[in-house]
Amino acid sequence: MYYIGLMSGTSLDGIDVALARFSGDTSELEDYVSKPFSPALRNTLLQLCATSDDEIEQMGRAQGQLAAEYAAVIQHLLEKNQINAREVKAIGCHGQTVRHRPDIDMPFTLQLVDASRLAVLTGIDVVSDFRSKDMALGGQGAPLAPGFHHAFFARHVAQQDVVIVNIGGIANLTVLPHRSNTDVLGFDSGPGNGLMDAWMQNYCAQDYDKDGVFAASGRINQMLLDACLQDDYFAKPMPKSTGREYFNLDWVRHRIERLQTTPEHQDVLATLTELTAVTIADAIKHTSASSKVFICGGGAYNTYLMQRLSQHLDQQVQSTAELGLSPDAVEAMAFAWLAHAHIERLAGNIPAVTGASRQAVLGSLTPWQ
Repeated sequence: MYYIGLMSGTSLDGIDVALARFSGDTSELEDYVSKPFSPALRNTLLQLCATSDDEIEQMGRAQGQLAAEYAAVIQHLLEKNQINAREVKAIGCHGQTVRHRPDIDMPFTLQLVDASRLAVLTGIDVVSDFRSKDMALGGQGAPLAPGFHHAFFARHVAQQDVVIVNIGGIANLTVLPHRSNTDVLGFDSGPGNGLMDAWMQNYCAQDYDKDGVFAASGRINQMLLDACLQDDYFAKPMPKSTGREYFNLDWVRHRIERLQTTPEHQDVLATLTELTAVTIADAIKHTSASSKVFICGGGAYNTYLMQRLSQHLDQQVQSTAELGLSPDAVEAMAFAWLAHAHIERLAGNIPAVTGASRQAVLGSLTPWQ
């Protein structure tokens, strides 16, 4: 049986869908497709990531529209591969995160999707709401990809640790140790592409900085970089996770206001790119004495970011394609694996990563019938 993994992350750049098979310890990606959100839905989701008027009405409508757009991409994937819905055991649907508050008195995390509508539209059982159980057990509810990273990439670990870094809107990393008596580690290091994309969209009328060309044309503003790095999140011990509600454009503007002069747009972008590179590199250095680093997510295609990260780590970082899995497909594949884990009653979380009190089967099943 096939599984489908469905992911739309903090970058809000689109819907990623993976078609996968799992057998014993073997994970195999059959195919992968990606499609942008409709502009109207993307704008609504962006608004819901911050406090706004009439949120409940917007949220209800967005959940239904998400399910419809998710279902359309899944249908395209099935038709492309000439597969019937009956051949798919389940869809693992992460949903769209619009709030992630793991550190308040009553922690919660909210991923939008109408799982019942998605199940009806596709004719496939849906596993969703993966984060709540971990959070109920005292964990951060994130990151959840390390379990899959360990299942898929651990065979590549030899004489040194392997670090998998996902650079989406937020950057998170997984440390796969080469010593058998050492825990898998993982956490959100801080901003990924999110701040860079927001700056380009609001000040440069472009969705993102293709290949990092605009950032490379600027100069790093050391005062702004230092102001950013003083944020308490970066020194916070793991487990830790964060999101768009914390690292956003207002966060950047607040630090720019402290400067005596306003930097040019390309200089701000160069500085935000450096912030992502520095915080990822520092996180790796503090958790692994010797490692080989592989990148997945959209950040893997930012040439300038990869150059800066390679320099800070004193090694040439590579994409996960070198390990047999496209950097575009890793996160979607992770949620296919989490759906498989739910159906097989296997633990999906790693307590050393999230801080949960124990391992648990994650997700809630919504049958299509």
